[in-house]
Amino acid sequence: MSRLGKAAGAAMAEEQVGRVYDARLFRRLWPLVRPRRALVFFGLLLVLAGSAAQLAQPYLIKLAVDRAVIPGRRDLLVLYALAFGAFLLAEFLLRYGQIFSLEKLGQEVVYDLRTQLFAHLQELSSSFFDRNPVGRLVARVTTDVEAIQEAFSSGLVLILADLFRLAAIVVILVLMDPWLAAVTFAIVPPMLVVSWFFRQRVRASYRRARALIGELNGMIQEMISGMRLVQLFGRESHTAREFEDLNQRHRDAELRAVTYESAFSAVAELLGSLTLAAILWAGGLRLIGDHVTFGTLVAFIEYSRRFFRPLQELTQRYTVMQSAMAAAERVFQLLDTRPAIVTPAAPVVLDAPRGAIRFEAVDFAYDPAAPVLRGLDFSIEPGQTVAVVGATGSGKSTLIRLLSRLYDVDRGRILIDDVDIRRLDLHALRRLVGVVPQDPFLFAGSIAGNISLSDPTITPQRIRRAAEAVQADRFIRRLPHGYDESVRERGGNFSVGERQLICFARVLAFDPAIVVLDEATASVDSSTEALIRTALDRLLAGRTSIIIAHRLTTTTGADRILVLHKGRLVESGTHDELMAREEGIYRTLYSLQAAG
Repeated sequence: MSRLGKAAGAAMAEEQVGRVYDARLFRRLWPLVRPRRALVFFGLLLVLAGSAAQLAQPYLIKLAVDRAVIPGRRDLLVLYALAFGAFLLAEFLLRYGQIFSLEKLGQEVVYDLRTQLFAHLQELSSSFFDRNPVGRLVARVTTDVEAIQEAFSSGLVLILADLFRLAAIVVILVLMDPWLAAVTFAIVPPMLVVSWFFRQRVRASYRRARALIGELNGMIQEMISGMRLVQLFGRESHTAREFEDLNQRHRDAELRAVTYESAFSAVAELLGSLTLAAILWAGGLRLIGDHVTFGTLVAFIEYSRRFFRPLQELTQRYTVMQSAMAAAERVFQLLDTRPAIVTPAAPVVLDAPRGAIRFEAVDFAYDPAAPVLRGLDFSIEPGQTVAVVGATGSGKSTLIRLLSRLYDVDRGRILIDDVDIRRLDLHALRRLVGVVPQDPFLFAGSIAGNISLSDPTITPQRIRRAAEAVQADRFIRRLPHGYDESVRERGGNFSVGERQLICFARVLAFDPAIVVLDEATASVDSSTEALIRTALDRLLAGRTSIIIAHRLTTTTGADRILVLHKGRLVESGTHDELMAREEGIYRTLYSLQAAG
């Protein structure tokens, strides 16, 4: 229940709806539509032409009845039948063109908008992703964009078409017989009231159902990802009850919507039947009194059927536009989020980076109330290997995030080759620093694609040389498809050690001047660690390297060891120098691990 409670706020936010028309949002959407404005006008023209073809059919029936059927003119009846068939064919072709053009417009707008969103997400800083759940961001790129697409394919243009049809039918009926038209239109006010009443409730139920299906998807993803943990701790029953509660609430929301939809459909059908009965009664009286022709009565019945369909659909399109405007508000709010870390206007270019690193009085905190690094000062010479050790939470991994500018320092500065990293091009900086994370991450695809990250400058030969250098080639060559072997989601078909070796090969293939190993051997077994150790000499040769170490046995060969404690640098020296300190933190940690 706690997980459900945490999601409640987000769910309420997802349920918010917008106005049917928001000029500001349409101005934002216009640049996406402008290159396709011919498609908009063409689609609108087809909609209007299709509506005209549809509205001509009842009038042709009136003419056929009055001029051919009643007088017994078979020759005219054939002509009217052919004309009716021609209008039916025209309506079919025009409707096909209308649906295709509007769907094409919507899909092309979706394509551009989704591309913009994805590119923008890649530019946002790590702090943004700390604050925003992944599921919500995925919803922006998927369901919210689809809702905007609906505004083009099923919203604005079709609203105009419905209004055109309604106005045309009103004019036609009034011209044919004003008194009978008044009888027909008498049902409009109660229809609008009923429609508004039910649509309000249907819309609220569907909003709730959409929010709950988002929670369901998030919970399913979370539970599947953590299924081993759930099973290991025997929490299957608890998790099942939690899911059942959420699933039940989603079912109830859907059923409420279906209940209102069913009631609205039945009431609308009843009102339509009452209108038909009223037309037959009033029209029959007018026909008996020779005030209208039989063909006019037939036409009135046909037009009344065509009149109530757009009247009902307008309320549905109203809901579509509301959802689209709310989705557009959320999408543009995301697009308006500016990255906290950007490349400077005139970046400094390091033509031949040496890899010298210097931290000068660096302070940093994720939360201002809880500082992580305080007054950090140290330097690393080009080609030097430095190990960073300390207890959990001492700031070791944060140091690497700052070096790669995933975050910016609060105070002080970090320099590479005597240049503040904030003056460097962001992409160039991150190509300069190669990081092997503690949790090795692989993308779905192939092994070769994971090593090169689809960079065209990294050739197959370079991929193989990198894999051979870090001992990954040993297991890759045994696979049925070698370097083309498929990689499942997050590398699930490989062991932790194999994934780590592939990540080593990835860094080596990109050939950075600085290499960072963020506790890269913490999750591998001893035999795999031995393989990695034999590869480290080649990986780190000629490069400045920082080793974030959990196993202190991996630090003994470092040129220098930095000991962090509560965000401060408290000790610095070689392994032997630090072990010589009788009450040093490093010696204590090393002795505890050795004893363990």
